[in-house]
Amino acid sequence: MIIVIIYLAACSSATLASALSVPWWRRWCLKSGAIDDPGHRKIHSSPIPLAGGMAVMTGILASLLAGIVVATTASPSSFAGLFEYGLSVRAVQLLSLTAGAFGMLFIGLRDDKAEMTPLIKFGGQLAVALVVAAAGMRITIFVHSVLFSYAMTALWILTVVNAFNFMDNMNGLCAGLGAIGAGWLGLIAAFSGQYLVATMAFLVTGALLGFLPFNFPQATAFLGDAGSHLTGYLLAVLAILPHYYTRKHPLPLAVLDMAWVVLWRWKRGKPFYIGDTNHLSHRLVRCGFSRVQAVVIIWLLAMGAGALAFLLQ
Repeated sequence: MIIVIIYLAACSSATLASALSVPWWRRWCLKSGAIDDPGHRKIHSSPIPLAGGMAVMTGILASLLAGIVVATTASPSSFAGLFEYGLSVRAVQLLSLTAGAFGMLFIGLRDDKAEMTPLIKFGGQLAVALVVAAAGMRITIFVHSVLFSYAMTALWILTVVNAFNFMDNMNGLCAGLGAIGAGWLGLIAAFSGQYLVATMAFLVTGALLGFLPFNFPQATAFLGDAGSHLTGYLLAVLAILPHYYTRKHPLPLAVLDMAWVVLWRWKRGKPFYIGDTNHLSHRLVRCGFSRVQAVVIIWLLAMGAGALAFLLQ
């Protein structure tokens, strides 16, 4: 029962911290120029602050720090035991995970303010992925080769990060998919006895849920590349943390959407990194659904995929 309360506290506190931080980050974005101006393929008619990434990170860190303060104040011995048997074992991984999160946030923020070349952006993403792999958070798939595990881990992280970046094309879509994915990963980890991983997943879920009302159905703030990079990175690493990639962690819907779009662009001789309107969400709109309906349909598909993964456990 206590662990359930911890999960609920992690999720709700991250939701609150993220939501409270959005207005502040919106003002900061307006002053610093981190905004998305109207233009080609854009569905908004006025500049929108790209505050989502910073708000989500704030929600996670503020909730995490508050939890540590409460734990050390209320029960120092329990926190010492938690550190000895949980945090100390994962200390290097947690520090690397946090550094990677800031790295992805920084890459996305730089791209938001001044569009980076694809090569530089992918190079930064690869560097972050290799840091994660070097900290021991690697995919093995029963192949006893360090080089192979590094390559698979980097490929997985880059794929998921860019899949979420591609999927950030309608209000609420990327943040909603991130919250759904993190929520299901949290439940799977909780039922597998991976309590630290589950807590981290619920922190991510709460932080994204706190931002979502500012992004859906009408947006007063966007995730931006900073937010989509951070969301994709966190989902990718959360899937790796419990153990190597298995059927319990199926490919997220965003990855399938990215694969389709990349193949479509390749067949037409277009660079895969140049945006267009051929994502699943755009095709649903062309089928007659509203943008809000298209987003909800994709959310429901993601929830169904997550439920299937949970039942396979």
